[in-house]
Amino acid sequence: MIFADNMVEIHPQTGERLAGAGAAPGEPAAVMVRIEGLRKSFGTQEVLRGIDLTVRKGEAISVIGPSGSGKSTMLRCINYLEEPDGGSIYLDGHLLGQEERNGRRVAMKAARLNALRAETGMVFQHFNLWPHMTVLDNLVEAPMRVRHRSRAQAVETARELLARVGLSEKEKEYPLRLSGGQQQRVAIARALAMSPKIMLFDEVTSALDPELVGEVLQLMQALARGGMTMIVVTHEMDFARQVCDRVVFMDKGQIVEAGAPDVVFRHPSDPRTQQFLSRVLHRLGDGER
Repeated sequence: MIFADNMVEIHPQTGERLAGAGAAPGEPAAVMVRIEGLRKSFGTQEVLRGIDLTVRKGEAISVIGPSGSGKSTMLRCINYLEEPDGGSIYLDGHLLGQEERNGRRVAMKAARLNALRAETGMVFQHFNLWPHMTVLDNLVEAPMRVRHRSRAQAVETARELLARVGLSEKEKEYPLRLSGGQQQRVAIARALAMSPKIMLFDEVTSALDPELVGEVLQLMQALARGGMTMIVVTHEMDFARQVCDRVVFMDKGQIVEAGAPDVVFRHPSDPRTQQFLSRVLHRLGDGER
């Protein structure tokens, strides 16, 4: 699949997005997410082993790696669907899950944590739409309950988003009457309805029939081009290489390598990255690196 040029200015070595209009040329954009020493275990299995990652505003990052490397768990920790065992996560400068009191950290109150979590939109592999609600009601429920918007406001935003994802005519349908690609586009619109500061995508095309993948990836590309901050866990190597500003390779709960797509795909420095890309690109019939 060929994607249009994303038209972003990035640092040629680090792959970090540089500031957009109104900022000094060559100056890095402000930080949206900062992860320091993130750790997470399930029982005796350590899934995340000291993750450090910075994501700048407007940056689209793809996270690639073998199954079981901790990619999805990292996303779920950023959204606080999973509570980290150690380390720190900052969202737009705010520490998640903990507060500083009298020089020490204590657990954050639930209301404050939920308010910060609402700043992240997450889209899952299996859509997670409410099957008993129409498409429109799927989009308006959270903005009304969490953002306290009126139904009229929520409906107006929902219809704008459905038009944006090409599904205006489906607002009265129920999710199970839609194709997988349509359901995933509704799921993306539902996440956007909360006006998030960052979008997290967890292998959102892996459950789709091959002919439906393109419509979802094109929508995600449009979001990236529009300046949405995105972290995308994906097996879609063309998307990672052509659309994202930076590629992060994870293995065994650690970030092994990160950089601009051309650098990581064409000149990977770590043997584990080289081995992974050799297998994946060969399987896809892509001899170019």
